[in-house]
Amino acid sequence: MKVVEVIQASGHTKIRATHATTLEITKDAELTERGDCIIATNASKGAADLSPEFSELVKNGATRVTLKIKVANRSETITGRGDDRLVLSHPSDLVARKSKYVCTRTLMVRADKSASDLSREFAKALRNPSSRITLELVAEL
Repeated sequence: MKVVEVIQASGHTKIRATHATTLEITKDAELTERGDCIIATNASKGAADLSPEFSELVKNGATRVTLKIKVANRSETITGRGDDRLVLSHPSDLVARKSKYVCTRTLMVRADKSASDLSREFAKALRNPSSRITLELVAEL
């Protein structure tokens, strides 16, 4: 079984993409310098907005979760796992984590990349406020 979600988002001048263990997408329009894991703002969906089919599939530790991020003719792919503890109820945020930590914002655990693992050229493209970012989430069991 495979379920795909597509999220549209924007770049922001304060995106640093330097966090070593997480990567975050937010519906919020503004962010502070402290948000070093954020890679996209103004997202069209938060955790609570994901389809019931996608949410159910990622609540299984055997599910492979892939996040493909596209901006300015560049792309990066992050792969992780679902987890039976996921709740996906946060209204504005989605977080990919290298760890096994779970909260209402967690989209995937045991991710193979965090914000700091993205290429610096890619991160620079994310800092452009006029950048349109497309995020494709795939849950596959």
